Amino acid sequence: MDPITIILALVGVGIGFGASTVTTKRKIGSAEEAADKELKKAKKEAEKQLSEAREEASKISDEARREDQNRRREAKDIEQRLLSRQESLDKKLDELDKRSEALRKGEDEVDGLKNEIRDIRTKQQEKLEKVAKLSKTEAAEKLMQMTERDIKNDLIGLVTKLQTEAQENAEEKAAVIITSAMERMASEVTAERTVTAVKLVDEEMKGRIIGKEGRNIQSLQRATGVDIMVDDTPGMIILSSFDPVRREVARQALEMLLKDGRVHPGRIEEVVEKAQKEVQKDVMRAAEDAAREVGVIGIPKEVLQLLGELKYRTSYGQNVLKHSTEMAHIAGLIAEEVGANVKVAKYATLVHDLGKAMTHKMEGKHHHISGEMLRKYGAPEEVALAAEQHHDDMEATSVEAIIVRVCDAISASRPGARNISAENFGERMRDLENVATGFEGIDKAYAISAGREIRVFVKPENVDDLSAIKLARDIATKIESTMQYPGTIKVNVIRETRAIEFAK
Repeated sequence: MDPITIILALVGVGIGFGASTVTTKRKIGSAEEAADKELKKAKKEAEKQLSEAREEASKISDEARREDQNRRREAKDIEQRLLSRQESLDKKLDELDKRSEALRKGEDEVDGLKNEIRDIRTKQQEKLEKVAKLSKTEAAEKLMQMTERDIKNDLIGLVTKLQTEAQENAEEKAAVIITSAMERMASEVTAERTVTAVKLVDEEMKGRIIGKEGRNIQSLQRATGVDIMVDDTPGMIILSSFDPVRREVARQALEMLLKDGRVHPGRIEEVVEKAQKEVQKDVMRAAEDAAREVGVIGIPKEVLQLLGELKYRTSYGQNVLKHSTEMAHIAGLIAEEVGANVKVAKYATLVHDLGKAMTHKMEGKHHHISGEMLRKYGAPEEVALAAEQHHDDMEATSVEAIIVRVCDAISASRPGARNISAENFGERMRDLENVATGFEGIDKAYAISAGREIRVFVKPENVDDLSAIKLARDIATKIESTMQYPGTIKVNVIRETRAIEFAK
């Protein structure tokens, strides 16, 4: 290669290196300047923040100092007030001590004056006794005798006048209260029936009801305890029983059979059982409606059951449930007027005849049974007492019991409310059944045909055929010796054995 060319190349390389070095130095210088600027800027920012922090700290310190001064000032004020109050209390205590001392001195002076007055009165009394030649007791007696002699007639007249006015006002007020209660209550008069008529759709159903050789009608009579007459009235079947519950069960069962068309002994038993359940529901519904009507709540379920059965009971021709509901309304009005417990009065009058639903199952008077059942099922004691005491054989121990008596008399004494002969008939039927059920081995007994016949169903496992014949004679003998009745009574003892098995 040419030397000149080499030299030129070396010179070019050196120039390029020098230029690169200069450029690098320039860049380094610019970077250092930028860094110095940023450093100065950061220092200024830090000094500024430091200054602000110092100012903030100074403000906080000043505020804390002021708060501390305020607190010290308040504490000093409180301390000053406490000192002032203490000084004031000390002064008051001193004054109280002074007053107490003055009062003690005053009491001593008063006691001294009392003693002086007592001495003076004693001396004066002694002087008066010497002058009058009478002691204090003798003078008082003579004065009382003179006063009594002078005003005795006037006092007698005044006392008599006051007694007469009080009696007249009491009778008038009682009459107003009772009359007002009776005027505000208006209920229908009940007519008692011992028969129920069921209409036949066609005469063909009459033959089905009777059945082959009368087996259907006999099964229906045996299941319900009701006398069924199919030939007395055209187009009608007559159900006769003194017990309205049985009559209602028989009516519903017969209507179901007529509607269904299937009539045979097995079906009859099913339908009678279903009718008994429906009557049971109706019993509870009637009791709940009666309690709701009079506004009595919280009656136990067992008491409601007995109360609902009164829907089918009558007393001297008067429906017992309606009688009790009417009484509860009247009792509420009277109790409010005289200031008695309205809730207890209503409750007691509503359930006062509860025992009439149990008289065929329990011995004793119905009002005693009412009290026993109410206590048994958790009714309040004041309610049980008032219900139990609504007849005169027990003394009324509360105002509510007297109200129950009054309401019973008011409800029963309405014209046409009761029929004595109907009640006597019902009692005779119940007595007739009770005579039969009093023997051992009896399952159930039904008095039918207006009391001319009693059907007695015995337990076949306890009474054999020969015993059934003897039992019929014993029942007839007891009826003859214990009851009075016109004509004759047929005693029909029925014993049957059933064998039931299921084919699977």
